[in-house]
Amino acid sequence: MEFLIGVLVLVVGLLVSIALHELGHMIPAKRFGVLVSEYFVGFGPRLWSRRKGETEYGFKAIPLGGYVKLVGMVPPASAVKPLRLGGWAGRLIDDTRAQAEEEIPAGQDHRAFYHLTWWRKAIVMMGGPVVNLVIAVVLFTSVLSFVGVPTQTLAVAQVVQCVPAAGATECATGDPVAPAAAAGIEAGDVFVSADGVALGSWTDLTSYVADRPGQQIALVVDRSGEDVSLTVTPATRTVYEYDDSGAVVTDAAGDPVTQQVGYLGVYSLTESQRQPLWAGASLTWDYLGQTAGVIVHLPQQVYHVARAALGLEERTTDSVMGVVGVGRISGEIASANIDGYTLGERITDMMMLLAGLNLALFAFNMIPLVPLDGGHVVSALWQGIKNGWARLRGLAAPRPVDVARMMPLAYGVFALLLVMGAVLVYADIVAPVTIA
Repeated sequence: MEFLIGVLVLVVGLLVSIALHELGHMIPAKRFGVLVSEYFVGFGPRLWSRRKGETEYGFKAIPLGGYVKLVGMVPPASAVKPLRLGGWAGRLIDDTRAQAEEEIPAGQDHRAFYHLTWWRKAIVMMGGPVVNLVIAVVLFTSVLSFVGVPTQTLAVAQVVQCVPAAGATECATGDPVAPAAAAGIEAGDVFVSADGVALGSWTDLTSYVADRPGQQIALVVDRSGEDVSLTVTPATRTVYEYDDSGAVVTDAAGDPVTQQVGYLGVYSLTESQRQPLWAGASLTWDYLGQTAGVIVHLPQQVYHVARAALGLEERTTDSVMGVVGVGRISGEIASANIDGYTLGERITDMMMLLAGLNLALFAFNMIPLVPLDGGHVVSALWQGIKNGWARLRGLAAPRPVDVARMMPLAYGVFALLLVMGAVLVYADIVAPVTIA
């Protein structure tokens, strides 16, 4: 039941994000006088709709997107240069132009989208993605600055009693006593310094210990308000090396790669700490760079996902996912049976997931290809360049950019997106990414 609730929460959050995205297009379009005939969340058959003024608002059956219909996005033949192109591409362009002209009511041509100045067009088309970007920043900021994030402190939550074998987390018969237990470190102790060097974070301690296997270290801990000096010799522990995806690194022979590190045997006490107000924007910027990298390598990513779906390779934890995979992750967050994993932590994790989705929507929609918003933004910017060049040469304003000529490319991009979406959905079912 919890799994289904998690999926439902994600679907509702995604639909709200899509609805706000479309408002980001519609509101500036109406402010600039464009006739907006439809505003729908979802695709396919109508579930419900109501007309208010000149716009029909409603929901459709397939909750995988939404749209606003801006009348006159494609300029009529009379407003552009004649097109001399035969074959299916020419017919597609002519049909697109004819359909766009039919959508303009009599006497309303002056309210067609193609009449807008280039910068107004750019604002309208940027409006949707920018809304998703703002949602991501707000959600990240809410979690980081108002709720806080789990942060390891220098306080000891638990002392491990042994030095586990490589890859193990539990003590087994014959495992040596852990150095922390042997030195008398207790739960509740707070590390102050190591060899006289003040410790500012848990990472400072773990890094110092890891670099000194078998070397004696003088520690000072705060125990109930009093400084206690202890001497500890970190054990030499063999651990596996892991790559960025969390997989064990192997050598040419397929054997795991290991390294020797110092081991103390303590767990840190984790506390929720609030971050500065700019932390959400900073995290958004960092994630945006990572998301852009994923998009640049998307064909390669989908190729590996397809191979994983066919059983030809393992699917990594950092693999690109479709809507089914993201829904599964949401369900796992809601239903995870982990000691100490509170309802509040589940909610914040869901918020972070939804923020990441909105960031992905922004980045994906800004790809400069029609039919994506980024393609229309580029078209508007090209119109601005043409207008500026004409002014410099003292010429009359050029004709509008003929968006209809991009339709063959738009259909090709749309078909490619459908194929990639189908591959991701299939892979998310037969070879899912899991956080369990």
